Amino acid sequence: MVTFDFPRTDRAAASRVLVDHSDGDTSVIEQPIRMVSVDTPEKAAYAGKPSTAQPKLDRCRARLADGTFDQLIPDGLREHLLDRLTPDAAARHIAAAERATAHFQILRERRLTRPDGRIRRVAVVPTGELIDRYGRMLAYLAPWFAGGDTDPLPPRDHPDRRTLNLDMVAAGWGAMFLIYPSIPRDSDLKLLLDEADAAWTQKRGMWDEFGEDLLLGYEYRACIKLGVAALDDPEAAVEDAYQRICVDLDGLRVLGLFDYHLASPSRRLWIWEKDFDQAREDLKLP
Repeated sequence: MVTFDFPRTDRAAASRVLVDHSDGDTSVIEQPIRMVSVDTPEKAAYAGKPSTAQPKLDRCRARLADGTFDQLIPDGLREHLLDRLTPDAAARHIAAAERATAHFQILRERRLTRPDGRIRRVAVVPTGELIDRYGRMLAYLAPWFAGGDTDPLPPRDHPDRRTLNLDMVAAGWGAMFLIYPSIPRDSDLKLLLDEADAAWTQKRGMWDEFGEDLLLGYEYRACIKLGVAALDDPEAAVEDAYQRICVDLDGLRVLGLFDYHLASPSRRLWIWEKDFDQAREDLKLP
């Protein structure tokens, strides 16, 4: 028996539709892509319609206020979330998700339609972490230019080269969600941060229509987990809800699992706990 002693990367199987094949070892499947560096609000498919999701948020709010999580979640984060867990928090969040979906459809049509009406293909740019836990490819999406005289590739700083990820952040329909190791090159990172800052400070998109106290996608998901009907183990629920360490990009200050609210939404860098030691070395964190 042959054995090799080196670490492997194991991933769970994912269900996909086999669309086509070009030869005996090349197939085409439907592959969902998680657009990186952006996080839009969750639609009703995540936690139910407002009538179903709001009771979960209400339970989360009650537990944050009654001491259930006092020894597990610091005061600052509890106060931050209590301010956002309003009686209409679920309705506003889900409505924002629908608006974000509609904006992406408009963006997709505008960015991928050629002057002659033909639909342009999309360029898929995979990131440092290729596949997430749900089997989705992590990538940036941008219009595809074939090159040559008939379809020349615009200069690097031309607006047509922007990714759809960046456009969603710039429009304010997605919060910046920068996660190590899927960090863009420095020039692209600066552009992302500038657009994220502008969207937040100018209250574009979701913050304009639904208020700056709107639960962001990652906050909504965390609160839904904390508001489950049967909370047998509060500590386990908190560990499930908060698995990423936040770093404030202003000064690279490590905020930890619970103090992300001390940084602007446009200045948050996220690192999975399991990746933190390597990230500290790679990013030269204090």
